[in-house]
Amino acid sequence: MAARKINFNPGPAALPLPVLEKLAANTVETDGAGMSVYEMSHRSKEFEKILADAQSRMRQLFGIPEDYHIMFVGGGASLQFCMVPMNFLQGGSADYVRTGEWAKKAAEEAKRYGAVRFAGDTKADNFNHLPDKLDLDPNAKYVHITTNNTIFGTEYRDFPATGNVPLFADMSSDLMSHRWDVKKFSLIYAGAQKNLGIAGVTIVVLKKDLLERVAKDIPTMLSYKTHADNNSLFNTPPCGPIYVTKLVLDWMADLGGLEVIEQRNRTKAELLYGTLDKHADFYKGTVVNKEHRSWMNVCFRLPSEQLEEKFIKEGSAQGLHGMKGHRSVGGVRVSMYNAISPEEIQKLVDYMEKFRKAN
Repeated sequence: MAARKINFNPGPAALPLPVLEKLAANTVETDGAGMSVYEMSHRSKEFEKILADAQSRMRQLFGIPEDYHIMFVGGGASLQFCMVPMNFLQGGSADYVRTGEWAKKAAEEAKRYGAVRFAGDTKADNFNHLPDKLDLDPNAKYVHITTNNTIFGTEYRDFPATGNVPLFADMSSDLMSHRWDVKKFSLIYAGAQKNLGIAGVTIVVLKKDLLERVAKDIPTMLSYKTHADNNSLFNTPPCGPIYVTKLVLDWMADLGGLEVIEQRNRTKAELLYGTLDKHADFYKGTVVNKEHRSWMNVCFRLPSEQLEEKFIKEGSAQGLHGMKGHRSVGGVRVSMYNAISPEEIQKLVDYMEKFRKAN
């Protein structure tokens, strides 16, 4: 097999090697079932165990209380952009915080189902920081934030207090990357393909009492109540991706849990941002407030676009893959989700030192 690249792609993203190896070993025959997870019935006791194990492991690792549902649904986080307002907006008004393209897309979908206020908006500054303060409506149906900005490289550390208004979050690119209090939120959703598996399944964590507010006159498959009442088994769920998520959660537990994952991610951020700060005349980070820097997606520029192209090309030749910035902003982006190790970031930092000296 050819040498594996260090995968800095923003998503689908790197998977832990032990997960890939276990997946390869269990593809033909999964966990003693006599068949592959890709062909077993979602009604079988074997798959029900996989589903229950994934839910239990996530609840344990993240400290999710029993009064929250953990659901696995298809459609990606982009489907959640419309499911959230379809279920809970119902012609009312919701507060959205626009901190990047995905937050913007979520708000645009919500406008189809009611009024949208921007309680915070950093678009005028090209999303290079988080809002200093929010203008919250106490009568809003909910407040929606995007916790990590994959394109521009900002991330929430402290979450807004919203009083009696439920707080919802798209956590697609930083769920399970560090610890925070789940009880601050009424609804969390995340596509799995950044930190928790492969494309095809979206994790939804929803406070059980929120189901009383779900709209009645919406399509069955787009109702959170349908998926909660049927334990994600109303229809055939994305069985294979759920199994991969279960393997990733097992890997996290074997590593030492969320505390260890958080320390790994902190170490990686200190390594890479330390290099940016040390050589700020050559590597210029795009986030103006250091407290808002993302641990997941590090965005920076070099003195010229020609140098950026050279940096990305020569890095790729050395096995440092996927560092090109988003097409809408250019530059360099290093996505270092949970599967990326501190040792791999050290290799990147060593390359950055050599590249700077040579150029």
